[in-house]
Amino acid sequence: MNHTIGISEMKVSSRPEDILVTYSLGSCIGVSLYDPAIQVGGLIHCMLPLSKIDPPKAEANPCMFTDTGVALLLQAVFDMGAERKRLVAKVAGAASFLDEKEMFRIGERNYTVLRKILWKNDILIAAEDIGGTISRTMYLYIAGGQTVVKSGGREVEL
Repeated sequence: MNHTIGISEMKVSSRPEDILVTYSLGSCIGVSLYDPAIQVGGLIHCMLPLSKIDPPKAEANPCMFTDTGVALLLQAVFDMGAERKRLVAKVAGAASFLDEKEMFRIGERNYTVLRKILWKNDILIAAEDIGGTISRTMYLYIAGGQTVVKSGGREVEL
């Protein structure tokens, strides 16, 4: 079953028939985490890098922000039995097409915050499709852990 993850949302699953998908990753960042030993995975679509810009909004919707959302995703896969040392992290998005003058650099900042969080959790990024000026769609297939990114008529397995 396909599950669409909207902006500022996440989902975790251990059902082999599930496919998690998030659309329109521009400056937002999509992160998939997958434990191949127990076939548990999750996908999140974060919009902004740091929750400190609006703590009430972060409390109401932690997945909106990379720092609070990815921490929540990590906890959710751990709660389903995933182990840190087995997690495979893949990343897509972090583009800069709405920021031609590079004033805000949201995509770049999302990616920087994500790397810090994963590094603090001793998790390396296994593959990524980031940057540029394109929008991406990211899929996570729970049955085998494949992460696929579609953009501009191309499809790539990370």
